[in-house]
Amino acid sequence: MRISRVSLFAVLLLLAVSLASSDSVLEPFLKCLDKHSEPSYPVSAVVYTPTNSSYPSVLQAYIRNLRFNESFTPKPKLIITALHKSHIQAAIICAKRYGLQMKIRSGGHDYEGVSYWSDSPFFILDMFNFRSINVSIEDETAWVQVGATLGEVYYRIAEKSNTHGFPAGVCPTVGVGGHFSGGGYGNMMRKYGLSVDNIVDAQIIDVNGRLLNRETMGEDLFWAITGGGGVSFGVVFAYKIKLVAVPATVTVFNVARTHAAKRNRYCLSVATCC
Repeated sequence: MRISRVSLFAVLLLLAVSLASSDSVLEPFLKCLDKHSEPSYPVSAVVYTPTNSSYPSVLQAYIRNLRFNESFTPKPKLIITALHKSHIQAAIICAKRYGLQMKIRSGGHDYEGVSYWSDSPFFILDMFNFRSINVSIEDETAWVQVGATLGEVYYRIAEKSNTHGFPAGVCPTVGVGGHFSGGGYGNMMRKYGLSVDNIVDAQIIDVNGRLLNRETMGEDLFWAITGGGGVSFGVVFAYKIKLVAVPATVTVFNVARTHAAKRNRYCLSVATCC
């Protein structure tokens, strides 16, 4: 019993030291953000700490898996709802300097919660404000910022043309950032491939805070952020997509499946099952 009490005390002591250490980083971290962001776009206006009354609502707004919204779930030290590129650059520079893990969130459709929780001290860089979509029907392309949703992308394309589309997922609230950087499966995959097969350029802010495009980042990094997950290599800011041809009239239909028990009996009777 004595050993278990000693062990428990040691664990609690280490936990207290860890929490105190991470909390002591917060003030210099905030000063670092101010120093490295554009003065005309004060980062303080988009920073939410646990003492801010809006912190819970900002945190929960894009948590899609409520399993990671429990009281015991580790919470970020702060949330940055970036409005300007300099906010992203400052977040990267200061995260490196003070050893805070940066979680990048787009639409929050990460059902394992990787974009909004961690066992290590962390903060969230929320990209939902970056949702500009500029469609050019003339050259059949569009620049899409990573905070936009798939539904917004489809809507903006449809505003300009009823014979153009883009191969991506069916859920309209999925964020572009995670969907595109992870591949992008959708209903047009058989004809046009994945979303990343139709990305022709990108903008990324790298680990040194530099804004790069396909030419300046090089083909290796461009290949990595179009399927390998953008957050491993920097913060992807926008993608340039190639629009594809679609018919003006589209037919939608549903295929109803039978009850599982009936289906199992059918499979046994024909000795096959798809």
